[in-house]
Amino acid sequence: MSFNKIIIVGNLGRDPELRYTPQGTPVCNFTVATNERRRNPAGDPQDITTWFRVTLWGRQAETAAKYLTKGRPVYVEGRLRVEEWTDREGRARYTLEVQATDLQFIGSRPEEEPFPRAAEDAAEGEEGEAIADEDIPF
Repeated sequence: MSFNKIIIVGNLGRDPELRYTPQGTPVCNFTVATNERRRNPAGDPQDITTWFRVTLWGRQAETAAKYLTKGRPVYVEGRLRVEEWTDREGRARYTLEVQATDLQFIGSRPEEEPFPRAAEDAAEGEEGEAIADEDIPF
């Protein structure tokens, strides 16, 4: 049995980039930075930043592109992959890439950009019209 799961809590390094596959599936890419404070050999505090490239698919991709911006804190869960590539000088480089399966917004949100509440989303029809309580089947 094998298992590959990673949880990252960090800040967006850039605004999400939303694209669509030729089949119409939404895909969103962004970077997340995590910080760790350590002491260097001289005993001075030092911040170490690790960058992750994140790919998110489907409805979550559209939601991330709509509501997230550079610097926002997020919780990302998914599978970790190491991508190897060669830079212009011919050196081998590595990038940590996360195929996200879950994304959660954390921290406070700006007042000018409210996140939709689940109840509000569920109470809107296809054209954004309100649905009466009697129309809900549960």
